[in-house]
Amino acid sequence: MPTSSAETAFPRGPLAGIRILDLTHVVMGPYATQLLADQGADVIVLESEQGDTNRVMGAGPHPQLSGTSLNLMRNKRSVTIDLATDEGRDLAQRLAATCDVVITSLRPRTIDRLGLDYPTVAARRPDIVYCQAQGWPLDSPRADDPAYDDVIQAATGIADVMQRTYGSPALVPTILADKVCGIFIAQAVTAALLHRERTGEGQHIELPMATAMTSFMLVEHGAGAISEPPAAPAGYRRILSPERRPCPTEDGWVHILPYQPAHYAALFAGVGRDDLLDDPRYATRQAAIANSDSLYRDVRAIAADYTTEEILNICTVQGIPVSRIGTLDDLTAGLPLSDHPLAGRYHAIPHPARFSRTPAGVRTPAPLPGADTAAVLVELAELEASQPISIVPPVARWE
Repeated sequence: MPTSSAETAFPRGPLAGIRILDLTHVVMGPYATQLLADQGADVIVLESEQGDTNRVMGAGPHPQLSGTSLNLMRNKRSVTIDLATDEGRDLAQRLAATCDVVITSLRPRTIDRLGLDYPTVAARRPDIVYCQAQGWPLDSPRADDPAYDDVIQAATGIADVMQRTYGSPALVPTILADKVCGIFIAQAVTAALLHRERTGEGQHIELPMATAMTSFMLVEHGAGAISEPPAAPAGYRRILSPERRPCPTEDGWVHILPYQPAHYAALFAGVGRDDLLDDPRYATRQAAIANSDSLYRDVRAIAADYTTEEILNICTVQGIPVSRIGTLDDLTAGLPLSDHPLAGRYHAIPHPARFSRTPAGVRTPAPLPGADTAAVLVELAELEASQPISIVPPVARWE
């Protein structure tokens, strides 16, 4: 495919040259495409004139740039198209045909109505990597049901583990399902791009949130129920202990995790608790897991007799896993600063992966809705004139 003008804005990153049409909204999909955009992909976001919901999620320095969207929308280009019109749907379909990847979190019925479903897009771009990430599996009765983070947390065991631990169902106070599924989407798309690089074949990826979060939760909590017949009930005992929580010190809070028997012995010896050194409850890793409640209580009792700095020093010297409690405000304040032409200075959340050869990072600031519409439509006409995408067979480039 001819080089697009956007590639000059993305000169680095392992995904430089990959063009993505982003048909997602709120957080799950935008987080996935943020990760891919940070890695160099040219992400074109289709928005309404009002912009995506994440633009007004919480406070921010601009009416259309919340603190959330300043990071979620970075490194992307925003195009506003009215998909309720024939012209708008045609433009979106033509844009999809010029892209390497389409990612959507729209409900299946909506995607079909817009003519942006996989069979239609693949008919014009046979080697497309198309990721469809809705709440429930496409072959289930719930395929078109709405799904948000809260609903998926409730459906996939998160509320249940909270009930097992604290006595009543509860949700984790972060949009865990949205963010975990966003990472799954980004990984699946890059895997499919690798397959296309090797074979020339595009493909359809289905990534239902409910399926993804079920797999995520059962990694450890499947536990004894994974075998058939079950060897024990589902749920990993140590993690489900209500005593698994931070420890108060004389002047603050820490969390200590003596994970191995050597850690228990080092901690007990380091604080003069010789009475616990030969305690059979902690003699082996298996015994300590079985007695997690009492172990956590003993550790908390130890921490309470020391200042935060004293217990951090004891644990660090003995090689015991430990951390002071980081607050959200402290974590935000520790982020690097970046400048936005309209919003001013803001804290940029660093890309989590550090590439030694193809660094990821913030290349362009978050745009306002529709900021790139004119440029992208000119580019679309140029791409269509230079190479009719619809006639490219799926493996012609590799024969």
